[in-house]
Amino acid sequence: MHTNRRATAIAGALVVVGMIAGALSIVPALEEPRYLGLISAHERQVIIGAVSQFIMIPSYVGFALYLYPALRAENEALSLGFLGFRLIAATFHFMGVILLPLFLVLGHEFAQADALGASQLGALGELLRTARDLVNHVALIISLSLGDLLLFRILYRSRFVPRWLSVWGFLGIGLATLASFLVLFRLTDVVTPLYLAINAPLALQSFVFAVWLITRGFDTNTSTTDRQHEVASREMVCG
Repeated sequence: MHTNRRATAIAGALVVVGMIAGALSIVPALEEPRYLGLISAHERQVIIGAVSQFIMIPSYVGFALYLYPALRAENEALSLGFLGFRLIAATFHFMGVILLPLFLVLGHEFAQADALGASQLGALGELLRTARDLVNHVALIISLSLGDLLLFRILYRSRFVPRWLSVWGFLGIGLATLASFLVLFRLTDVVTPLYLAINAPLALQSFVFAVWLITRGFDTNTSTTDRQHEVASREMVCG
């Protein structure tokens, strides 16, 4: 029996919204070597990026909230942990939103600065860009990954969704975490072919998972049957 169909469908839709907003939150101008000289001419990119990242906050938290009642019935402790990590991730998202307008301020100051001032602003800009990368691609991803490990642990045990989908989630989370550590230790930059390739399995899994939630929802029959088998097995052992 498929229960909580409306809740799971909304959760799946929020994943899709979050993925679209995530793509729009990328600001290509910030990836250019001399981006401070370009940022004023690409102010619209920065504004769209900030608004898109802000949209990701209710999308990511809403996803957890809509799934929480069904997950809590299966494992309250793990479901609370999943929700908690989503709230932590929302905090990092908000930090990312706040950082983006600061680039516009630096860009305007850079355009009016002399050579010495431009050099100082350039150093400050690099520090700010590094901070944004660490927030968005390390702290945020790791907090999401820890929460999603708990989510897929519940789903794997309960079989609310097929186990191959949960295993795919585990593998994708492992690769995404690896990509975050590569960024942390400056072994790769963000928005590079290597970084995108490592994150591609999780992105594809997230889309498939979202479609599953929208079209199929959670199947609680398997979980109930598993419990019945466990009880029967215990009774046979005790008997």
